[in-house]
Amino acid sequence: MPSPLPPDEAGPIDLDHLRRMTLGDAALEREVLAMFARQASQLAAVLATTPPETSAVVHTLKGSARAIGAVRVAEAAAGLEAAIRGGQAPAQALGVLRDMVAEADAAITALLRRS
Repeated sequence: MPSPLPPDEAGPIDLDHLRRMTLGDAALEREVLAMFARQASQLAAVLATTPPETSAVVHTLKGSARAIGAVRVAEAAAGLEAAIRGGQAPAQALGVLRDMVAEADAAITALLRRS
């Protein structure tokens, strides 16, 4: 049986939120984190091409991030959504989102290696 993730240290993933969403199931926590890491990387790659469906992709990423407690990713996605809605060039907001996805991915990788 996998050991529980370490206590939240106000990092890129809100582990308390993740525990609530997974009802404290350590195996489910790890599965959800791994799935999010894959999805976030894939969506960030899609966003780099700024496809016509950028708004929908960003919205999907924001929702997934919120669901697992990747607060910084969700906030960066919301910033990109706002830039798109405001007719602003998305390059800066996209860069921030890419950085937050990379940060979350690094944190998830470290968390999953601890078991």
